[in-house]
Parts: sequence; C-alpha cells; structure tokens
Amino acid sequence: MIQLMLQQCKHFSVHYSFMKKIKLNWFLIDTEQEYENALARYQEIKYAIQNSNEHKEKLLLAHLISEYEEKTSELPQVDPVELIKIRMEDFGYKPIDLANEYGDKGTISKVLNYKQALSLTMIRKFSKLLHIPADALISEYELR
Repeated sequence: MIQLMLQQCKHFSVHYSFMKKIKLNWFLIDTEQEYENALARYQEIKYAIQNSNEHKEKLLLAHLISEYEEKTSELPQVDPVELIKIRMEDFGYKPIDLANEYGDKGTISKVLNYKQALSLTMIRKFSKLLHIPADALISEYELR
C-alpha cells in the first residue's frame, strides 16, 4: 500500500512539473501585454506534437491571437496591391514567396506592377498567407 502511494506521489510530482510548463488558463486577450505573452508562449510551443496538451494550447493561442489581432488591427486605406506589398514587408516576404504560394512568378510580377488584377484564387491564397481579410483585397483599383 505504501509503495503504491509512493508511486502515485512520484507520478504526481512528474505530472505536476510537466503541467507547470503548460499554461492552461488562457482567456480572451484584452491587453498588449497579454498579447505579447501569448505570442511568446506560442513561439515556445509552435512545434508541439499533435494531440498533446501543448498542441491543444497552441491551437487555442492561435485562435486567441488571431481574434485579438482582428479586433485591434486597423488596415491602412490603400488599394489591395499596396496592402499586399505592406504585408509582404511586415513578414519579410519577397515576390518569389508569393509566387511559391500561387505558382506563377510572371503573374505575381504583373499583379505587383498593376498590370493584371488579382484573381479570386490569389485573393484566397494571399489573404491566408499575409493575414489580410479577403474583403480588403476585393476592392477595385486601377491597372496601369
């Protein structure tokens, strides 16, 4: 009986020290400090093993961070191509990165130089890649 209790205590101790590393009490992000803390924690666990507690925490953080960014971010009043260029700069992307996502370097060049309009497929892919709401990319703009 005592040996079983010792095993349980030992298991609890290991489990407790593991659980201390995982912050399970995340709530809606309301402040810039909470946002920074969530980003830092996400970076720590972004490669968590699927179906682990850390993986579940990562998914929750991604949702909370995204929600906070949508709530607090204001997009500049610029045309869709300029918005894409701004976000490319924010993420350190080059036109080749967009081409890798879309699949055609020439078309990306034409779009970024206002020679060709964005297609629906581009809007979907760039919205996801650059974290831009799709509705910000559908507004009309002049080709040159």
